[in-house]
Amino acid sequence: MRAIKYRELRRQYRMLGAQECSRRLTEALGSGELKPEDFSLRELAEVTLGADGLRRLDPRSDDCTALSESGDAVDVTAFSNITGEIVGAAMLDAYRSEAFVASRMVRTIPTRLSGEKLPGATRVPDEITEVEPGMPYPSLGFSEEYIETPETTKRGLIVPVTREAIFFDRTHLVLQRAAEVGEILGLNKEKRILDMILGVTNSYKQNGTSYDTYYASGDSGPWINKLTAELADWTDVDEAEQLFADMLDPTTGEPILIGGTTVLVMPAYRHAAHRVFNAAEIDYTASGAETTTSAANPLGNYTVSESRLAYRRLIASGVAAADAKKYWVIGDFQKAFAYMENWPITVARSPIGSEAEFNQDIIVRYKASERGAAAVLQPRAVVFSTG
Repeated sequence: MRAIKYRELRRQYRMLGAQECSRRLTEALGSGELKPEDFSLRELAEVTLGADGLRRLDPRSDDCTALSESGDAVDVTAFSNITGEIVGAAMLDAYRSEAFVASRMVRTIPTRLSGEKLPGATRVPDEITEVEPGMPYPSLGFSEEYIETPETTKRGLIVPVTREAIFFDRTHLVLQRAAEVGEILGLNKEKRILDMILGVTNSYKQNGTSYDTYYASGDSGPWINKLTAELADWTDVDEAEQLFADMLDPTTGEPILIGGTTVLVMPAYRHAAHRVFNAAEIDYTASGAETTTSAANPLGNYTVSESRLAYRRLIASGVAAADAKKYWVIGDFQKAFAYMENWPITVARSPIGSEAEFNQDIIVRYKASERGAAAVLQPRAVVFSTG
């Protein structure tokens, strides 16, 4: 851990002023030049509040009054703001944990609505897109086709910074609580997205009718994107690709255009998946053939991701552990799924001198919240296999 030179920080704080010094520390945190664990709450309080302000935190002091009564509200605000950036950075690091693979696989769509209708494009014949010289261009409007996304939900928690946390310099404890808040919010989001990807929850609603995300050949659904194929070699992937070839966009009547192709597997099949997709070459022997053909592996354009959380979500939904480990999903996750986000994880602080300071010795509180919902936008862009 790098050590902050608080004597130099105190000098800059006095020379630059509270706002400019706070801004520079915030930028250093944002760029990664400084980490939350590099700071000390007590040292920071001494720099921003001064010796008088720090003395007010000591219950033995004759001048043990609320910080807001010190007459130096600018310094108290500076301490609150800088501490808020430190706490927020710890929350954000945990919220964006590398373990939350599904949250990075799907698209994030900012929205100001709690559930909305996404219209489709009006279908026009291909032949009229040719424009003769001097002729007007045809217009592409919006059709009556639409997709309804689920209503968003808000989740949040509060991290308090107490008088004791500053007095005894329990910076680590405060940052640990902040990281726990970020992890809880990130984990909750990850679970909701995984439940959507795995078909545990079904939110796809088109033109007022709700559908399951996945349908097998015998389900009489409007599309077929579910099969039973254990991920053993390239032929299982080929079976999924054949389902993609047969699926058409209901609005345009054209094949579904698949962009980046990703495979989500369970931990038990992590090595098997990498062997299937990353092998240098494959051997193929046709039924009844006397020779074996070796060729370059055609699956080099796939990205393999594995999730222990996905495996646990399947078991929690009632799938037997022996079966759940064989499940895998393949396709264009960015096209198929989205997280409709009203706001990302956001940190707000309580006002200085609140009732909690007197009743509970809580100097300041930081509230983290995020609001959004996982949505299925195009289920035909993914294929789900139960192994």
